[in-house]
Amino acid sequence: MSETIELTNTAIDRLQTILAEEGKSAGGLRVYVQGGGCSGFQYGMEIEDAANEGDILTTVGGISLYVDPISISYVKGAKIDFVDSITGGRFIIHNPNVTTTCGCGASFGV
Repeated sequence: MSETIELTNTAIDRLQTILAEEGKSAGGLRVYVQGGGCSGFQYGMEIEDAANEGDILTTVGGISLYVDPISISYVKGAKIDFVDSITGGRFIIHNPNVTTTCGCGASFGV
């Protein structure tokens, strides 16, 4: 299993567009896990200007990914994709560490 997070080409393209629109060409994507939801954990993602002290920093396709030391154990080996559908676009995390999910798919357990 990979110790880092992967991005699909579609996710890379979408993140490059978002970073350019927000004028954060030197920024990247923070990925984190927090408690909550009916299965115990939920993902969070946000655009950040730079890594925080202690972050695990990975660069994939020119996109910087920032993950805190606690969250990395839950998302290592995951792949982030961007899906555009009739209801709108969203990032989806395919995570090999997940053992259960809730009915709506918004939370997970490991």
